[in-house]
Amino acid sequence: MPRAPSLTARRSAALLGIHRPSTPVPAFTSGYLFAITNPGAERVLKHEIAAAGLEWRPGFQARGFVTFKSPAVEAPFGARDLLQPVAFARRLCLFAGKADTLDGARALLATAGPAELPLHHLRMTEGWLMPAPGEPPAALTAGQMAATVVEFSPAEFWAGLHWHEPLLSPFPGGCSGVTLPEDAPSRAWLKLEEAARFFGLTFSARDVVVELGCAPGGVLLALLRRGVSVIGVDPAKLAPIVMERAVAEVPASGKAPHQPWAVHCRKPAALVSKRDLAGHATWFMSDMNQSPAVAIKECARFTKMCPSIRSALITLKLTDLTEASAKSAWIDAMQRMGFQTVRLQQLCVHHRELVLLGLGRRD
Repeated sequence: MPRAPSLTARRSAALLGIHRPSTPVPAFTSGYLFAITNPGAERVLKHEIAAAGLEWRPGFQARGFVTFKSPAVEAPFGARDLLQPVAFARRLCLFAGKADTLDGARALLATAGPAELPLHHLRMTEGWLMPAPGEPPAALTAGQMAATVVEFSPAEFWAGLHWHEPLLSPFPGGCSGVTLPEDAPSRAWLKLEEAARFFGLTFSARDVVVELGCAPGGVLLALLRRGVSVIGVDPAKLAPIVMERAVAEVPASGKAPHQPWAVHCRKPAALVSKRDLAGHATWFMSDMNQSPAVAIKECARFTKMCPSIRSALITLKLTDLTEASAKSAWIDAMQRMGFQTVRLQQLCVHHRELVLLGLGRRD
């Protein structure tokens, strides 16, 4: 069983250059860390870490939860290790100890960080680590230290620490808890909304999103309600609630309606031309039932047709989660397109899926 970690002042948060907690505290290190993942992804998470050459040693495992031991006693885990780009971990935490009560877990955390740490309390519920009932935790800010307590039973509580950073979910266990509205045409609505919350994505009325594989319109509806105009590409029909905002063609510059609009391009993605986009798109999105290679290839084609595209959000459909071993090739392809920031992540609403995010594209 993991032992209680040490607390050391050898390096301050400022020297790490990545975390700046609001209250100065000694840099916390631990011989163990734990990862929160989707149930069923534990094995592929361990394979991903091994393939990255991290040499983390797997230890205790439960559904949606895996611990790792540092490869060397003299080199415990620290804040930098939590920034490793692990796609199948929604949250990485430095292990702070194990207790048989919630108050005991709080006491462990009190020795490791500042007073009044934001606390994310997760409880095993029907095979999922879900936020425990109660007041939702306050929003996190970049550099802020936060605590996670995982309750496996009324007498088993695991405590950990992490620091919030851009593109990390501010929600307990990396899951916002957003639910599908009754009028949403499909679960794709959930994928967009969870991704926006996980990564902290923002959209403006000036954005235009082109989405491939859009029918029946879950993502389109979510975007329209965020005030974003959309170009949906799919031969299949869109739901009536989406078509309420439909216009016949992409409006010319300066002539767009005051409300967000939707254009339905009823053709396969491979047949879409530059004329269909009218040079207006700023985001590329895809939820096509195609291989990751095809979806990424279409992203490259669309960014060439429409250089105004600066961001991309691609749902990668996998027949088996082990296909994620190709993640380096996927990330390299996005970087060759000019995306300055690329992130691959499995979200809590995903099954055999991942989301590939690209931001800050330069020509």
